Amino acid sequence: MMYDYPSPMFMGSGSVLFVLLLLLAIAALGVLAVWPVHRRRDQGQERAEQILADRFAGGQIDAEEYEQSLRMLRNARH
Repeated sequence: MMYDYPSPMFMGSGSVLFVLLLLLAIAALGVLAVWPVHRRRDQGQERAEQILADRFAGGQIDAEEYEQSLRMLRNARH
């Protein structure tokens, strides 16, 4: 008496390729979801340093305050 149950081999190479592509797509979405966050953080740091430099150039703060604030900004990044 033979039973006709599907075996694990019924998936074939097309299904394996589909699963691999699905896993690749999920991984790519994960990377794309995290990447812009790091990029925005770097742009914010650059913007803060530029504002500080502009304030120093405009005479709103002196050299000591500029250097101290710049060190604080750069230390906060790490």
